[in-house]
Amino acid sequence: MRIGIYGGTFNPVHTGHMEAARTAVKKLRLDKLYLIPAGLPPHKTLGTDTPSAAKRLEMTALAAEELSGEALDLELKREGKSYTLDTLREIKKRFPKDHLFLLMGTDMFLSFQDWREPKKIAKLATLCAFSRESRDGTDRLPAQKKRLKKDLDADVELISLPHVVEISSTRLREDLAQGGELAKQYLTPAVYGYILREGLYGTKADLKHLSLEDLRYAALSMLKYSRVPHVLGAEQTAAALAVRWGGDETAARRAALLHDCTKKLEREQHLALCRQYSVPLDQEELREGKLLHALTGAVTAKEVFGESEAVVSAIRWHTTGKADMTLLEKIIYLADYIEPTRSFCDLTELRALAFEDLDRAMLLGLTMAVADLKENGMAVHSNSVYARDYLKGKLT
Repeated sequence: MRIGIYGGTFNPVHTGHMEAARTAVKKLRLDKLYLIPAGLPPHKTLGTDTPSAAKRLEMTALAAEELSGEALDLELKREGKSYTLDTLREIKKRFPKDHLFLLMGTDMFLSFQDWREPKKIAKLATLCAFSRESRDGTDRLPAQKKRLKKDLDADVELISLPHVVEISSTRLREDLAQGGELAKQYLTPAVYGYILREGLYGTKADLKHLSLEDLRYAALSMLKYSRVPHVLGAEQTAAALAVRWGGDETAARRAALLHDCTKKLEREQHLALCRQYSVPLDQEELREGKLLHALTGAVTAKEVFGESEAVVSAIRWHTTGKADMTLLEKIIYLADYIEPTRSFCDLTELRALAFEDLDRAMLLGLTMAVADLKENGMAVHSNSVYARDYLKGKLT
């Protein structure tokens, strides 16, 4: 395999880092990409506002997932300064037969000969330097490549970045403390949302009174990257349904954004949240773990984000439904089911019906859901049956 290793303080990780990594993956044909936040970088001192190691790792992990990569905590766990040689040795033990590529920016590359034991580093990995053509001199990088080959027998790849992102983590930290308008442009939504949720870099967001825009950032930071299109699709569908049926569009958007906010938690984490907030669980919910995120998502919406009871209830019932649902509850149930990225079955009829007759759409959706669960040998929650039968009685 061809493995890319990209280290840095990532304080915070931003789109400049990501654009460089994305280009390296493509041009070097990498099979794996590891982003490795430094514990104690030997070339700089971390400021007093630096988040904990765990939080820097979490931000880096959010960015890495978007790149189909992985964040490693090798340097954060290691005591003392974070030397690249030690990191490469650890990775080489894991992948003794694979080709390692060490990714670095221009400034680090030009000073590589001053690193701790550069010749040993060069034996473990190909050095890959990002070239920013708008700023870097045309001859400095090739000259350094030639020098490192001669002095260290280093194998070097120069990677020209087609899209240069001129921003620094220092500038972003300053901006975040002043409101974050610049940061919104140079941080991914998930990373920016994580910073808001954790109150990092001087941000002071009131999580219980977030604007719709900031709630969207916060919600996306709680998801696996693969689930982001679904949640954004559900938001747009819920808004359209609210407009069609005279509902509260803002409440529909907020409920849709948060409906899967705890989806990626493990079972024990769900159960811990239920214990923390005294959420009652029935035997069916305990047995079917995939139902738990509706309960923990609802309590998170209430306790963390201060959402209204209407929004909380819509999240609570978006998986099973229940008899005699409110307009918002129906909207979120259907938006979750029919949003544009859903492709698990033919939803043509249900999508059309949702804008023609809401109750008949609910009946069809519940009927389809119950049938699908039974066909796949999965338990059907009694609330879904009650909801279906309630609508049958209402519509006949």
